Amino acid sequence: MNDTRPADDSLPPFTHDTAGAVLDTEGRISGWTHEAHALLGRSAEDVIGRPARTLLADPASWTALAQAYARGRRRGEAVLRTGHGEDLPVILQAFRLHNGPEDAQAPHVPDETGETGTMAECLLLAAPASLATRWHQDQAFVAELFLQDRVGFAVLDPELHLMRTNTHLLPYTGVPSDLQGRRLADFLWPQDAAAVEEHLRQVLRTGRPLIGTEQILRTVEDPSAGVIITISAFRLQAPDGQVLGVTALFTDVTELRRSSERLALLHHATASVGRSLSVADTGRELAAALVPGLGDIAIVDIADAVSLGEEPLPDRDGRLLLRRTAVAGHPATGSSLPAPTAVLTTVPTTDLASPHPDTDTGTGTGTGTGTESDHSGGADAQSGGHPFTLTAPLRARGTVLGRVSVGRRAERGPYQPAEQDLLREITDRAALALDNARRFTREHRAAVGLQRSMLPPAQTDTPAATTAGVYLPADTATGVGGDWFDVIPLSSARIALVVGDVVGHGLAAAATMGRLRTAVRTLADLDLEPDELLTHLDDLVAQLSAEPEQTPGQSADPSSDDDPDGAWHDHPISSATGATCAYAVYDPVTRRCVVASAGHPPPAVTDPEGNVSYLPIDPGPPLGIGGLPFEATEVELAPGSVIALYTDGLIEYDHGNLDTGMAELANHLRRPGTLTRPLRDVGRDIVTDHPAPGLGDDLTLLLARTRAIPAHHTADLTIEADPAAVATVRQAATTHLHTCGLQELAFTTELILSELVTNAIRYTTGPVHIRLIHTDRLICEVSDPSATHPRMRRAHLTDEGGRGLYLVAQLTTRWGSRYDHHGKTIWTEQELPPPDAG
Repeated sequence: MNDTRPADDSLPPFTHDTAGAVLDTEGRISGWTHEAHALLGRSAEDVIGRPARTLLADPASWTALAQAYARGRRRGEAVLRTGHGEDLPVILQAFRLHNGPEDAQAPHVPDETGETGTMAECLLLAAPASLATRWHQDQAFVAELFLQDRVGFAVLDPELHLMRTNTHLLPYTGVPSDLQGRRLADFLWPQDAAAVEEHLRQVLRTGRPLIGTEQILRTVEDPSAGVIITISAFRLQAPDGQVLGVTALFTDVTELRRSSERLALLHHATASVGRSLSVADTGRELAAALVPGLGDIAIVDIADAVSLGEEPLPDRDGRLLLRRTAVAGHPATGSSLPAPTAVLTTVPTTDLASPHPDTDTGTGTGTGTGTESDHSGGADAQSGGHPFTLTAPLRARGTVLGRVSVGRRAERGPYQPAEQDLLREITDRAALALDNARRFTREHRAAVGLQRSMLPPAQTDTPAATTAGVYLPADTATGVGGDWFDVIPLSSARIALVVGDVVGHGLAAAATMGRLRTAVRTLADLDLEPDELLTHLDDLVAQLSAEPEQTPGQSADPSSDDDPDGAWHDHPISSATGATCAYAVYDPVTRRCVVASAGHPPPAVTDPEGNVSYLPIDPGPPLGIGGLPFEATEVELAPGSVIALYTDGLIEYDHGNLDTGMAELANHLRRPGTLTRPLRDVGRDIVTDHPAPGLGDDLTLLLARTRAIPAHHTADLTIEADPAAVATVRQAATTHLHTCGLQELAFTTELILSELVTNAIRYTTGPVHIRLIHTDRLICEVSDPSATHPRMRRAHLTDEGGRGLYLVAQLTTRWGSRYDHHGKTIWTEQELPPPDAG
């Protein structure tokens, strides 16, 4: 052969770069290819007719090659000497060219001199050893690809017919065993096949490889058992650029992907469930977290006692009452979605005791539900009509709190054991959050009940004012707080209006609120001035702040089953130690209102003309700070005015903007109905219009519409400290009582005033002031400049005195004394006689 390149260059790829030479029967070169010329740098004219051994770097090695050829070995290794004098390791391949009679005989082998005898004419191919090694590696690589059992490998022609595949291309139900010449659409769902072929066509068009694209593949025969495949593909083309087809690798990542999805679902459910301390919200969070990851529908049934914060206990028959709390997802075709809070189900606790969820691959709700109730609606109500369901108990501390059921459509297939384990893990974690919500609900209910029991009636009607209070506790995310209001009747027809706010939430705040309210009532009974009362209250809060914190475990029964592990003992409840308070005293006789504040916002007043203003008080520090004085502000209120005391929860809007809240409150109080409508309705409207969707603090409002006692219902008299003036007092009192139509009380009133005025004249040297007030009761006041405290004592038979105050106490409904800057006042109250029947 000469070194002229053939006109047809479309040689097979395994001979394209291979050098070739033809050896005659004497071992001489009789043909030389162009590739041989390019490989060794020797032309045909230089080598034709020469012995082949002259091309070897070591001509002596020709004998071993020839002997191996004679024994039938057609492949070997050698080192050739190029035309540039360089050594080139090559791989040799020999082929006989003639099938004559001599081929039946063994070829002659060279003798010791190196001369050769007669041998068969052959074609000798040579390739560089490095290139041949790469060819062999390529062949081994391709062969192993078609033998892999974890990777699907396919070669498709330009029309995307399957030309060659390994035995594990798609080993799923519905894939034919013989794929030669088939299209993907012959056995895959049309949508899935079209999606894969579109990717492969793009590889054929652009030549850009496809790397790790995920695709769901479902067969026509079994569409429910879809698998997730990653597809990688690259284009095949000949050395001349002709496109031969595309090669695709299919890797099944179904289990890897689903494991990742299960882990993500577990993380999502853990993060979602438990953000709220409400039992109902926890159930809704759990149901929402399970859809659509674990099912098309999720139903959460919680023991009825848990919603009340109690331990769920089965009845005598071992059955537990469950209430449908949350439903999420969509019902199956032809079914309705079960309604939450509308289903009560009694379930044997034995059906909920297993830590493993149960599954049902037929119809119904699963073998482990065990539901039996006249209200459950049957299996469809439990699963929403879905054929595949999974049920698991909600268990914490060994107690069943409820159950969770999930269901899904038939095309998603039955639940697998890994999904059962996932649901069990989610329900175990959710049960802890649910139990925490149950505990909080119990504490919250106790705190709200405790606080409401400490609050006064929402409405009062006194001679001084009509009042209405509104209290709205904080939402369940933070718990009840320590807000309170109070209306305290004082002597001489006066009333005290109180609004306070204890720092913190929960039982500690509610308990502190109760202590402060009791202290305020006790101090108010002493008829202290508002600023003096806040000073004493400040001392009390400072003492409470100094008390050590106490955990629930220190006072609880250590054997209680509600906390068997003592887990709560390590979490102390911080005592609420700070508070604010506003205290106002209104006198309907003088129409004067005295207000003092301890870090509390100022009261708002709506006068009879509809004008709204905030009282110009000088608030002192919050209670518990100590060391700073409180100042009282005195204003006169016209009859029919509305005074509003409130906590900061009412005026705190976005970003704690109190000015906006106070302006909004003033706008509400300017409405015409404030002066005429029932105060209860006015207060409800103000609270309802509060823009906060969820309260972070308690909201308290106390409204009072003032009254005035007419002047003709009062009588004043001032006398000198002279015993002879007692008769004047009796006469003046009798005249006033006859004028008011209370002559039936004249005798008793004369006795009371005689005793009180006589004592005042006996123990003081200044003038004595007497005042009668006629309201719903008859009030008698005797004031003198002495600070001596009156004391009732039991007189002995031989004592000549000491019976005066005892006699007063027997003749009156209530009596007492109060002190001011001018001295003391002793007051009494008498019930009015019933109206004349005629």
